[in-house]
Amino acid sequence: MENRKRYGVSSESGSRTDGARSDFKKKQKYFAKPNFEKSSKPDIVFGVQSVLETLKGPKEIEKILIQREFGHAEVEKLAKERDLPVQRVPLEKLNRITMKNHQGVIAFVSAVNYAKTSNVIADIFEKGEVPLLLVLDRITDVRNFGAIARTAECSGVHAIIVASRGAAQINADAMKTSSGALNYLPVCRENSLSQVLDELKQSGIQIVACTEKATEQLYSIDFTVPTAILMGSEEDGISENLLEQADHATKIPMVGKIGSLNVSVATGVILYEVVRQRI
Repeated sequence: MENRKRYGVSSESGSRTDGARSDFKKKQKYFAKPNFEKSSKPDIVFGVQSVLETLKGPKEIEKILIQREFGHAEVEKLAKERDLPVQRVPLEKLNRITMKNHQGVIAFVSAVNYAKTSNVIADIFEKGEVPLLLVLDRITDVRNFGAIARTAECSGVHAIIVASRGAAQINADAMKTSSGALNYLPVCRENSLSQVLDELKQSGIQIVACTEKATEQLYSIDFTVPTAILMGSEEDGISENLLEQADHATKIPMVGKIGSLNVSVATGVILYEVVRQRI
C-alpha cells in the first residue's frame, strides 16, 4: 500500500491519483511535439528520353547517374560535350532515388543557372567596384553551402566559385538554407579551381586562403584591395596545390579549447572582417 501511494497509484483502481494526473498535465504542456522537417527531394529527371531532352536544353545539370550494367551512348556523349560528371552506379542506388521507370538513367538538375567567372570579373570592374569573390574547395554539405551563400550575399560577395566536381549539389535544400540568397548571388562552376585562381591573380585579385595551418592572423590582411577568399573542405581543408597559389594564408584567432570552426561560421567571420575594413 505504501509503495502504491508513493508512485501515485490508488489502491482501489490501480489508476493515477488526481494529484499525480494533475502534475503530469502540468509537465506535459512544457513539452512541444517534435517537428521533424523532411529535407526536400532532389530535383531530378529520369528516363532516357527525358534526360536526353534535358541535356539538349538550357537547364543546368549537376551530374548524371547511369546504371552500371548498361551503357547509354547518346546520354554519355552529350554529357561529355557539356563536361558533366557521369557516375556508373548499381541499380539499387537508382531505385533508392526513385522507384519510377528510370530506365537506368537519372539526371540531377541544378536549382540555379551558373555564370562564367570571366564574365563576372569583367562586370565588377566595369561597374567600378572592388571585387570580393568566394572560392569554395570541395564544400560538400548542402546546408553548409546554403548558409555560406546567405552570409556571402549579405556581406556583398560578388560571386561564389565552385568546382564542377566534388562540390555540394545546388538543389532545393541549398536554396532553402540560403534563404533565397542564391536567387541574387551568381555561382560560377569551373572545371579547374587552380586555373581560376591563376586567372584571378592575373586580373589583379589577391587570393587569401583561410586555414588553421597559417601563421598570419586574419586581422593583419588588407581586404580593401580586390580579393578572393579561399575556403576549404569540411574534412581536410584546402587542397595543397590551391594553398600554394594563395598570396596569403591566414587563420582566425582561437582562444577556446576546440581548434576549429564550422566552415560556414569561419566564412562568416572572415567576410565580416572584409566588411569592417571596407566600410
